[in-house]
Amino acid sequence: MDVILLERIEKLGQMGDVVSVKPGYARNYLLPQNKALRATEENKRRFEDERVQREATNLQRRTEAEAVAGKLDGLVVVLIRQAGEAGQLYGSVTARDIADAVTEAGFTIERRQIALANPIKALGLHDVHVNLHPEVAVDIVANVARSTDEAETQAKTGKAVVGRDEIEEVTIEEQAEAVFEEDQVEHVIEEIHAEEAAEADLDRTAAPAEEAEEAVTPAEDADTESTT
Repeated sequence: MDVILLERIEKLGQMGDVVSVKPGYARNYLLPQNKALRATEENKRRFEDERVQREATNLQRRTEAEAVAGKLDGLVVVLIRQAGEAGQLYGSVTARDIADAVTEAGFTIERRQIALANPIKALGLHDVHVNLHPEVAVDIVANVARSTDEAETQAKTGKAVVGRDEIEEVTIEEQAEAVFEEDQVEHVIEEIHAEEAAEADLDRTAAPAEEAEEAVTPAEDADTESTT
């Protein structure tokens, strides 16, 4: 079936292109979603009459989408789900779940804008494509975890927390880093105290020498007067 595209369709064409597609794809997706018109002579004339207005509207929407993309790109949303020790979810995370999480983060996103081929069924960090406009898309991350603590661990390590012992390992490493930092601070403080003590010893050593010099000076003056 030949259709006129009313917007850019990835791997198919640009607005205004007449393309051939399978009848089922046209009837079930392109036509009901107002993404295309049947390529009849009447519709071709109608599209040409509306082309300028459609292109202006498309440009405005693309500009708005680009503004949102600058803020949304790279967003991480946390979704808490129950899962077994092997990391498999008891259920799944769907496109609607992700859209709701993004909306809660302050961005209005519809389920159809989430490009998710299959529901997420495992713990971990999952890259998700979001279509803001036919010509504008961004990638976000769905952090699926059993708890907020595990989500934080996954964000730090970049991998799924399957067993509980992985959280303990990260905690031990953090504690070790904290102790190491404290040792460094204590070492610096000890060095400062040592330098201050050395300066104080130097001052105490210099003081008697100065007093001796002052004591010798009057005697020298007396010898000078007697000679005169």
